[in-house]
Amino acid sequence: MFQMLAIPIATMVIVLSGGSVTRAQDADWIVKESAADFAATVQVLQAEIEKRGATVVATVDHAAAARKSGLELPPTTVIIFGNPALGTPLMQKRQTAGIDLPLRVLVWADAGGKVQVGYWLPSRITDAHEIGNADEVMDKIAAALSAITDAAVAR
Repeated sequence: MFQMLAIPIATMVIVLSGGSVTRAQDADWIVKESAADFAATVQVLQAEIEKRGATVVATVDHAAAARKSGLELPPTTVIIFGNPALGTPLMQKRQTAGIDLPLRVLVWADAGGKVQVGYWLPSRITDAHEIGNADEVMDKIAAALSAITDAAVAR
């Protein structure tokens, strides 16, 4: 069984731009390594979200929830945020997009202690919900998400 899983998993991840950004080839998963520590990365991510006119809707601290249950988990936090001016037009075309909005960014410390920031490409929303004619909105969302996460992982 392990051999059956090892090959597909090993082939899913490709490295772009010198190893600082990883993309899951089939799943549109983007990962950026942060130059800052965990707390600073989360703080800058939240500040960059608000600086660009979006709102942090929730912060989910998975590590804290694990501790409350007597379990251990390295730092792992999801920041949920959105901008109704960009998300609402998608839901007007297809309300089911609401399951994927607002957007989410995961920040975690990996097994080596390096801080990672990951997110799904926003195009997954239009693909999954078969929303057409949304290129302008999706370009804005993708550019904002990229800029927000780039700022969060910078020194």
